[in-house]
Order: sequence, then C-alpha cells, then structure tokens
Amino acid sequence: MSAYYRALPFASGLPQWEPADAAWHGGPEPWPPPRAPATVEQREAWAAADTANPFFHPIAAFADGACVGASATISFDVTVPGGGKVKMAGVTATGVIATHRRRGCLRRMMQAMFDAALARGEPLAMLSASEGGIYGRFGFSPATYRTRWELNRHEAALLPAAPDPGSLELVDAAQAKQVWPVVHAEVRAHRVGELTPLPGHWDRLSGGVDGTDGPLRHLVHRDRHGDVDGVAAFRLPWSSTAADAGTLVVEALEATNPVAYRALWSLLIDFDLTRTVVAPARPREEPLRWMLASPRAMRITRQSDNLWARLLDVPVALAQRSYDTDGELAFTVDDDRMCPANNRTWLLRVDGASATCTATDKEADLAISVAALGSLYFGGMSAHDLAYAGRITPYTDGVIGRLARMFRIDSEPHNSFGF
Repeated sequence: MSAYYRALPFASGLPQWEPADAAWHGGPEPWPPPRAPATVEQREAWAAADTANPFFHPIAAFADGACVGASATISFDVTVPGGGKVKMAGVTATGVIATHRRRGCLRRMMQAMFDAALARGEPLAMLSASEGGIYGRFGFSPATYRTRWELNRHEAALLPAAPDPGSLELVDAAQAKQVWPVVHAEVRAHRVGELTPLPGHWDRLSGGVDGTDGPLRHLVHRDRHGDVDGVAAFRLPWSSTAADAGTLVVEALEATNPVAYRALWSLLIDFDLTRTVVAPARPREEPLRWMLASPRAMRITRQSDNLWARLLDVPVALAQRSYDTDGELAFTVDDDRMCPANNRTWLLRVDGASATCTATDKEADLAISVAALGSLYFGGMSAHDLAYAGRITPYTDGVIGRLARMFRIDSEPHNSFGF
C-alpha cells in the first residue's frame, strides 16, 4: 500500500493543481507551495487509516509488477434539488507517474471505479478537477462553482437592520468541534450540492499555528435562547509585505438563518487592526453582497469550477431529485462510452413530488451529452448556454426553455468542503 501513495502528486512533492489563481486558497499567492515528499512513516500511517476506512475505495494501475498509477473513490451522500440525498462516489487522490502517462492507465482506473460504484448502488460520481482538460473525456462536467472575494474594511458598511437578539462568542477548537456538525447538518439539509461529512471530519479542526498562516480562530453565534445557529473559522496570517498585512481570511462560515449570518459577517468585516477581508471557496451568490451599503465593494478576485458531476446511472439519478415544474421530457444519450447502459432514449416524467425516468420508444425532444447532463443535474448551470455550445441538440420548439425550467434551482448549488 505504501507504493500506492508514491504515485500520487501530493505524496511525492510534485505539483497537484493547475498553476493558476485558486479560488479555494485564501493567500495572496496563486496556490500554496507543494509539500515535501512524504516519508515512509507517513505513507504507512495513511495506508493504515485508509484501509480501515469503509468509505474509502482505492484503485491502482500496475506495469511489470510496479504501481504506476493510483486513484480512489470515497462514498458520500450529496444533497440534490428537493432536499433528498443521493449516494455519490467522490473521485479523489488521482495520479499516474510521469513515465507511464498517455498509456490509458487513468481510463482503466476510472472504468474500474465506475463499475465498482454502480455495484455499490452509487448512481453519481463527482470530483474536483486538478486540471480542467482531463476529466471531460470521462463524462464529467462542472456542476458547482466557488469564488474568492475581497472586501476592504473601510468599504464594508452594512445597511441598517433590526438589532440582533442573539450573541457572538469566540470559542476554542474543542467547542468548535461540537457545534460545527450541528450547524452544518441543518445547512446541508437545504443546500443543493452539499456533502454529508464522513465520521471524524471535524476532528481536524484545531487552534494551533500553521506556519505563517496564524492559528485558526473560531466564532459562534447563539440565538436568544442560547442555541448555536452560526459558526465561522478565520485566520489573521502574518505577512512579510505591507501590501498583504492586516488581512483577515475567513476559512469557513455557516449559518442556519439570516440573523446569524449577518451577525457573523458584521464582526469579521470590521475586525480591529485589519484592512482587508478575504473569503475563499465561497458560493458565487453570497447574500452578504446585498447587505452592504455598496454591493460593488465585494470584489470577486478568483473564480473557478468546484465539483464536477457525472451520472453513472441516468434513470436512477434523475428519479432521485425533484423538479420545479411538472411535465414530460424525452431525451437521448448516445455518447456514454464508459456506462453504455445510459445510451438510449429516456422519458423523464414529473408529477408533483414524484419523478420517474424510464426507457422509451417515443421520439426524443432533444439529445444531450452525458457531460451536459452532469452539469444540469444540480440545477446550477444554464441549459441555454449548454445548447448554444452544442452540448444539447433540440429537436422540438421551446424544449430548451422547458428543460431549463424543470432543472434550474435558486439559489445555486454549493459545497463547503472538498475531498
């Protein structure tokens, strides 16, 4: 198992992300520096933890008896439109050593992971694409976005609002570990695209110093009854340059209601001895913008796709989400080379809270690529734009508008942590 990790960029000290501005990173540089190569002891510790994890499903590629590629899926539940949860295979930790690239290793690993996920009853796969040009050929397509925004403190005036009946409190990491899962559970029940964290997810929270990033600090909001309904984690990193000094980085913030949300931000955007607030990995649609006296004061400085989606079992996945409008839609998928059972014409029928997707001999209203279907699935992408780009071919008048009305949601899907 130790050889498995040597094939992975993060373990070998090699670049593991596109060398471009990363929306998940709060620092001034485009992305964090690479780690030092993992030691034998580290690799053995990872192996022991991963083999004991029932949600972790590794796969490896071999040549002449040597491990030359590695990947894995992690079994998650993900919230879909309507608030239901769908079983999902999260593709993670993927790499092929440089001497064996362009030989089909990744495709064979991906096929094996798709087949195993289907056998486990997971109709959906998702990933964060380290390089934008790799995963489209396996049927993945962007489904959620994330942004990094900045706000100068002197521009951060909030519009008037009713007094907050609750209170704010700075707490230690031990207390944060107790309240984060409670708040997140309520948020994820309504947030499309959000993942259900695995056991032990919150154990990584700490209050220790991480290099020059400064300690992670924890802020909670309590309602008038004393119950926690919002939580945030932030840093005040040290900087060697005057340009980046006085920056507060909000690593995470969740709230179950607008009052708690506003209260948390009101403190963080007006923290003493700071000049700039940076918030990475945030939704494209941030309600705080509309609480500011000057909405344009919030500047998006980086934006990228976040999770890419891929339907492994089209009829099962589509029947497990809800739709805003009733109706029928016949569509053809004919480009799925890795999950060929998806290649046929399907009839999606929506009647209130009930949705079915079955094979049909009806004439199709449209043809859609499996990748475009992944982008539409969570309701955050434009059917019009996908059709304009040639990913959807309409056969009947007005069908793109009907498709858009059925699939689109408000607000956009988002997930708050990676894997």
